[in-house]
Amino acid sequence: MTTPTPKDAAELQALAQADVARALQEDVGSGDLTAALVNPTQRACARVLARESALICGRPWVDAAIRQLEPNAHITWHVAEGARCQPKQVVFEVQGLAQPLLTVERTALNFLQTLSAVATKTAHYVALVAGTRARIVDTRKTLPGLRLAQKYAVRTGGGVNHRLGLYDAVLIKENHIAAAGGVTAVLERVRQSAPRAAFVQIEVETLAQLAEALDAGARMLLLDNMDLPTLHAAVQLNARHPKGQAVLEISGGVNETTVRTLAETGVDRISIGTLTKDVQAVDFSMRFEAL
Repeated sequence: MTTPTPKDAAELQALAQADVARALQEDVGSGDLTAALVNPTQRACARVLARESALICGRPWVDAAIRQLEPNAHITWHVAEGARCQPKQVVFEVQGLAQPLLTVERTALNFLQTLSAVATKTAHYVALVAGTRARIVDTRKTLPGLRLAQKYAVRTGGGVNHRLGLYDAVLIKENHIAAAGGVTAVLERVRQSAPRAAFVQIEVETLAQLAEALDAGARMLLLDNMDLPTLHAAVQLNARHPKGQAVLEISGGVNETTVRTLAETGVDRISIGTLTKDVQAVDFSMRFEAL
């Protein structure tokens, strides 16, 4: 897990609060008609149990959700952020007024089940490539409105974030190359148009394109849907290029079966859209006890 710096922690808290505010408005609207049946002075203890093994992720969102409706709630976490829980284990418990705890239950669990799913899947892929130089990288294939939250979950699972959006870095793909007039031309143009980009990456589909990009000074390349012999040749071409080695990333055709073999080609990064796109929520349940 990547531990946030104080600045990052403050930004993370603000992000969680904003995400939670939208989610609560969506769910609660003008008020919880069912929770209103409960005595407003009634207190309760709620325990959240895991029904399966998972890497826990989402504590800032859970805490923010509970505290937005029950500021005086006492929350105790038994499984740390980024640690693994086991089936039937109590992940956290909370004591406070029963009405707001009942109202916030689904919103809190939605964040926990979704972000834990992303972190767990990422950790699984990270383990599959252990011992190679390859890092597991996310993509922009995220749930609308939850991109930064999901990218946080990828980091919690040991993965690496790609660009956050279209605004912070440059990824030149096939259509950009065609529209700009070729690899060399588009690389020259990006130096003029985006000098402050966090990074510039160009997608290549052939060894000839790779050689042209390296000759033009590309320092980060995306090897798109290359077969294994071509990938091995690409790594060798990059290693002996006179301008030095660029960062090589693989995309396309990556799954649990192929990722280890792809990592063993010697590439630096493997991007996987399924980390955030195909999310199978972790199963948690909340159990109440009146106090």
